[in-house]
Amino acid sequence: MRGLPKLVAAIVAMLIASSSLPTSVSAQSSAYNTNFITSITYQNVGTATANITFTFYPSSGGSGSPITFSRTLPANAGASLNVGTTNELSAFSGQGSAVISSDQPIVATVVQLPQSSTVRNRPLSNGFGSNDGGNNVLIATVLKNTFNQTTKFSIQNADTNSVNVTLQFFPVGSATPIHSETFSLQTGTARFFDAGTIGALGSSFNGSATIQATGKVVATAIEATTDSSYKVSAFEGVTQGANTIYMPSALCNFGANQQRTAYAVQNTSTTNSASVTVTYKDLNNNTVATQTATIPANSKSSFQTCSASGIPNGFNGSAVITSTGANIVAIGKVAAASTVAPAFGTAFIGATSGSSKLAAPYVRWTQSRFDINPGFRQRANIAIQNVGSGPSGTITVRYYDLNGVLVGTHTLSSINPGQKVNSNAISATPASGKTTADLAEFGYIGGFGGSATIECANSGCQIVAVIRISSANSSTVAANVVAEDYNAIPIN
Repeated sequence: MRGLPKLVAAIVAMLIASSSLPTSVSAQSSAYNTNFITSITYQNVGTATANITFTFYPSSGGSGSPITFSRTLPANAGASLNVGTTNELSAFSGQGSAVISSDQPIVATVVQLPQSSTVRNRPLSNGFGSNDGGNNVLIATVLKNTFNQTTKFSIQNADTNSVNVTLQFFPVGSATPIHSETFSLQTGTARFFDAGTIGALGSSFNGSATIQATGKVVATAIEATTDSSYKVSAFEGVTQGANTIYMPSALCNFGANQQRTAYAVQNTSTTNSASVTVTYKDLNNNTVATQTATIPANSKSSFQTCSASGIPNGFNGSAVITSTGANIVAIGKVAAASTVAPAFGTAFIGATSGSSKLAAPYVRWTQSRFDINPGFRQRANIAIQNVGSGPSGTITVRYYDLNGVLVGTHTLSSINPGQKVNSNAISATPASGKTTADLAEFGYIGGFGGSATIECANSGCQIVAVIRISSANSSTVAANVVAEDYNAIPIN
């Protein structure tokens, strides 16, 4: 989401709903074959109680009428709506989409809950503000049986009228599409695509996709493994490219599970090639390595952090991706050593600009129950990067419970341009009337739900942030975790 007017439409795409629930949760042969139930985590970032309207649409070409109902939410509060257990949605099944409108600014993050005992990760993607849709949307990475992964994605009409859409798939290194489709979408509805079932892509495909429409559309993708590693992650389509992209997370064999990042960079131009440079910076803002590539029009290229000449083993920092000749968009991915955390896989969008204040609708922390039995509780770590031209000033992270009550505040020292810092709930100072115990199980005490705001103090400061939600994947190996990332949302 970019701008947030007083009346907000948060547009989200669903994968599965209530009547498609299995009677029991069973093992799946792969993440790709797993069904998901959507939970929408939404946060009121306004100053008064929000009156919110949810409208759910069946998928394009599906049967049934839209379903509309309302909720209220106090200022600063965050709540979750589970599509599979909401009474008003008992007749809603299969794939579909939703539009959320409010008289206060709201933000939303979509959480996909796996209906599987073997797939433990929860793919995360953000909803879109009413100004976020575009006539041109890019999906920077699309895979079919490549790296043992396949992509599924949805395209939703974010306009007030029906739109005509052209979808094109481009292989790596090619400016010519290998496959195209045209179709129309009614307002609010979405159409779903599974790269694994598109015969024109061949037995395998590695590339990207472009979406052109006669009105505003948005897109969301899920990438899932087809083998027994059970990785799954999600990310949004991007409507606007830039010559500079910021990545708050850059890793090379970092931590006990040896996390490492990769970036899928797509050229937004239909005619010009893009000369791209990735610059890696450590926590002190020193440049430690660079990578370069030339990307043809419409195509993508991949950059592996650990492949950069001179990158230190165990590196933990950030990256800036720049281009000349054409604008670019980028997706960040994080994987871990398969021998330690085989199901670890995340995705997030590279940021083109920052904001002085950000929202994180979905934040949790467990200090004592980070395990697979019996807790199923999660930990959120927030990576914050200064993308402005000067020092950020003090960075303040405020953690709120599901009722909008401040639980704790984490105050971080000013950082220079390009630098990053980290925050989590357990590092915060308890608010008046709260204790460290409230932060140790943040988002779980007193009801399920928690959110945060992230703010820098200096005039004109610009920050971006990526929130990593981690879950345990082993009762005996602490480093065996699964995780997913989502971008903090600008709210001013």
